[in-house]
Amino acid sequence: MRSPSSSTGSSSTGSSTADGRPAGFGLSSEARNLHWLLTNLVEEVPGLLSVAVVSSDGLLLLSSDPARNSEQAVDNSSGPKGSSADLATIVSGLGSLCIGAGKLMDAGSVKQTVVAMEEGSLFVMSISDGSLLGVHATPDCDMSVVAYHMALFVGRAGHVLTPELRSELRQSMESVR
Repeated sequence: MRSPSSSTGSSSTGSSTADGRPAGFGLSSEARNLHWLLTNLVEEVPGLLSVAVVSSDGLLLLSSDPARNSEQAVDNSSGPKGSSADLATIVSGLGSLCIGAGKLMDAGSVKQTVVAMEEGSLFVMSISDGSLLGVHATPDCDMSVVAYHMALFVGRAGHVLTPELRSELRQSMESVR
């Protein structure tokens, strides 16, 4: 797969915003690179249902949910806003719970959390300064492959997820609501 810097004006995700512009249009090269990394994660790892990058204050920064960046986005202000928003809420809450547990147990910082359920799996991994990567996967996914690819994403994204980039990503997610 080519990186966004090697493409010529095309969207890194193949989706479009609510006003019809290609997703990623008008974003910095760092933001496009993160979108590309997320798309690459979803395309390369079998069994992923939804992926979200969440800021330390629980706001959705990046999402694999195609409806999040397309004309299909629906305003459901009275209830859940879709799989990416739901995943972001769960990831943020679980991350906070695990951080609290780590403090209570004097166990240090939380690196990864895995919840295996009958009908799926949830993975949460720390990226940097409180940001989290959350993955919802099928029950038959290969957990070691998912964790490995998440670690690759974290290693690549962690050093570029600056306060300025988080702000840009937040604004881009808010503009597609």
